[in-house]
Amino acid sequence: MNSILLKNARIVDGSQGEPTAPTDVLIRDDLIVDVGKSIAETADRVVDLDGKILMPGLIDGHVHVIATKLDLGANADLPNSLVALRSANIMKAMLMRGFTTVRDLGGADHGLVEALQEGTIIGPRLIICGKALSQTGGHTDYRGRFNRRSVEHYPDQLGALGRICDGVDAVRQACREEVKGGAQFIKLMANGGVSSPTDPIANLGFSKEEVLAAVEEAENAQTYVAAHLYTDAAIRRAIECGVKSIEHGNLITPETAQLAKERGAFVVPTNIVYDRLAKDGASLGLPPVSVAKIEDVRSAGFEALEVLHKAGVTMVYGTDLLGEMHEHQSEEFVLRGQHLPAADVIRSATLDAAKAFGFEGKLGTVAPGAYADLIVVDGNPLDDLSVLTGQGKHMPYIIKGGEFVKQS
Repeated sequence: MNSILLKNARIVDGSQGEPTAPTDVLIRDDLIVDVGKSIAETADRVVDLDGKILMPGLIDGHVHVIATKLDLGANADLPNSLVALRSANIMKAMLMRGFTTVRDLGGADHGLVEALQEGTIIGPRLIICGKALSQTGGHTDYRGRFNRRSVEHYPDQLGALGRICDGVDAVRQACREEVKGGAQFIKLMANGGVSSPTDPIANLGFSKEEVLAAVEEAENAQTYVAAHLYTDAAIRRAIECGVKSIEHGNLITPETAQLAKERGAFVVPTNIVYDRLAKDGASLGLPPVSVAKIEDVRSAGFEALEVLHKAGVTMVYGTDLLGEMHEHQSEEFVLRGQHLPAADVIRSATLDAAKAFGFEGKLGTVAPGAYADLIVVDGNPLDDLSVLTGQGKHMPYIIKGGEFVKQS
């Protein structure tokens, strides 16, 4: 049994506006077993943090670890071996930024989960939905207007974010296949998207009956449905059908935000992806038809943060970055901090994310019984959220599962 004693840490988890007084944290194997002042128990290793900030490992609630290229249609055609190797590098970089858990919203499979669990590759804990589900011509159908090639190969391509299914029976079968393959929740493309070529933002994805079928299948599997959503009409319909995880939500109105609050839905804004697409999308190869859609949702995303905050809706940290843009993962903290209190922004990547995903008390907290996923930060993020950026340069220690994956 291995043990670590962290002494004199000032804890920041988003639950309050100031760091705690200096506190000791005792770790045994992969769990936190005690938190308090002046823990006297001996440990195999003692680290005096000397008033540094200790935080729970960060959680990114919307990633695509298999999105190795910005052109997602081309990414779907890459060899699985190449995508897997590139994904390993993407996930290791995420961990080195302090993200010890990420939730993948389309593409990653259970093979990557197992590779992480057995230590074959190094990266965050990975929560997956398998392939996202899309209707023909919807988000993740990247064939273009004049391409009638079959999409039957998509489920077997690691680089494909999604799979195509039309009709209630096909949706049910796809849900069941993804759960069988290790999906921990179901993802629907229930609105038009930026990166896909033939679905304007305002298009609704799937019929109401198809959405209800997915929700029922998720509930049968004791989990929930997450849905890609931008427009208020699409968001409201999804919430009324029982969708719990609203991805993006840029065009939500105060009335629909109140409905989300009442129904216990949570929202995962992803502002950094639109910010970077607007700046770099064209130069990185984003097709012109997709570039033209960006502004439809970019500026509205910041207004949505304030609408959701006022309504008291739980917001989870998310980024949705693709290809060469993954390096900007931590900059969502700074963007949100321009519109929301720093403590709320931090909580979206710790306590609130853990609760939303069903890991309350195990992730996103520094407390007995939680996984020993921790980051040490030079500087107080409650005063300056930018200390969480910079590819982890302000993080002298990163611990995952009770093991130092980075140490100064």
